[in-house]
Amino acid sequence: MNSKNIVSGCLFFCIILSLITLEPSSAQESWAKKLPNVGSLSSPRVADLNQDGVGDIIQGVGRIEFIHCDSAIVALNGVNGELLWMVPADDQIFGSANLMDITGDGVVEVFIGGRSAELQAINGKTGEVIWKFIDPDKNRKRKNKRWFNFYNPQFVPDQDGDGLKDIIISNGGDVLVAPYDPNRPAGNLSVLSSKDGSILGFSPMPDGKEIYLSIAVNESPDGKDHEIIYGTGGETIGGALYVTRLSDVMKGDISNSIKLDSSKNKGYIGPPTWMDITGDEVRDIIAPSVDGRLLAFDGMTKKKIWEVSMPGTEAYTSIAPGYFNEDSTPDIFISYAQGVWPELDWTKQYMINGLNGEIEFMDSLGFYQTISPVVGDFDLDGLDEALVVVDYQILDENDHKFFYNMLLVIDFTTGDLIELGINHEGHNMASTPWIGDLDGNGLMDIVFSHGTNIKKTYSFDGLQINRIVTTIPIKKDIKWGAYMGSNYDGVY
Repeated sequence: MNSKNIVSGCLFFCIILSLITLEPSSAQESWAKKLPNVGSLSSPRVADLNQDGVGDIIQGVGRIEFIHCDSAIVALNGVNGELLWMVPADDQIFGSANLMDITGDGVVEVFIGGRSAELQAINGKTGEVIWKFIDPDKNRKRKNKRWFNFYNPQFVPDQDGDGLKDIIISNGGDVLVAPYDPNRPAGNLSVLSSKDGSILGFSPMPDGKEIYLSIAVNESPDGKDHEIIYGTGGETIGGALYVTRLSDVMKGDISNSIKLDSSKNKGYIGPPTWMDITGDEVRDIIAPSVDGRLLAFDGMTKKKIWEVSMPGTEAYTSIAPGYFNEDSTPDIFISYAQGVWPELDWTKQYMINGLNGEIEFMDSLGFYQTISPVVGDFDLDGLDEALVVVDYQILDENDHKFFYNMLLVIDFTTGDLIELGINHEGHNMASTPWIGDLDGNGLMDIVFSHGTNIKKTYSFDGLQINRIVTTIPIKKDIKWGAYMGSNYDGVY
């Protein structure tokens, strides 16, 4: 594939150059906010918290595992990057928030989790903690504990009769267990009250395995229930990919889950996606497996539609759906890690035809990270392009490494790679950008974060959160402009 600089004479590059700008656009300006002594594996979310008509940025941050942080969740003013509020946590908040108003004041609350059973509901307007999950096993010996990492929450219909949607969430993953030790605590799916965090339903994994995957929920085809995609296993332990129903989680028994796929030595970590690729108006299932495959299943029958394997890779990111070619079926773009954990040193990108599972684009861009792509129509041609973060290094005359990151747009109709001229010092390990219209002026904004340590890739000693104002008109809805989609739910 062609890797070109934005100043190339290609017409597409000229269009991008005229649309992307770091200068003020409309009444808003680009900004960068530096947060010292923290890092982030979380992805930014956007909501108007101070009710000034401009979206504000919410993100989980923190220090290394098991370290308390007084600013583990932050909210920044979308206009200028100033801190609106911050909330402490006892361990790293690596999850990405979901948002819902439960106070009735017209401002969404922030629901976000992380390591050591950290899960909080925060008043979006004030930053006050409404509730914090209390681990009922806190005083148990570790081998008897049931609560570990909380992943991304999703909302389901009201289960406790208080008139509010409730939360379903996956929990598991004991970081203290040795990598190849199969004796690991089972993960679980749990339903919690959104009002107070109380446990309404609890179901351990049917295979007794751990879980690291953020679930995706969709109304069942019969309209009588909700279906949940979940997966077990990890980097070194095999697992399976399943579908269950909300009603079974509430009963505390998901042993009759439909097993979609299994893997002997690797599990399922990257979040799955509900999207219709068969044209029957029933959303199908697209899911990556750690062992380097991408899988598609019919949403009605749960039978496999296609499977594609990317040899020599492992998958830890979510997919990015979009209309990347001329047919009427949405396609899939994804980044995979090259190598075998823990020896992962490079990132490979694939675009797969949603209709037949054929690979239509492949490249290898940047050092290993677990950032998911986002999708928009950057060149206004009616088809989608993908925005990716590329981490790279520069060696000085003494072979010392210095790390940088940049934003790159991939045009699948031409195969061109377009640098946006947005380069920063430091490495981005896992924070997916957000794209959308922050201030309602009809033009695209880009929000993204990265570490500021120029000499290390995995560091929690400095973070920069950026808003980039562009002059790109938004001509159609941006459906996949954030981690797990613009609605943060894994549904396309």
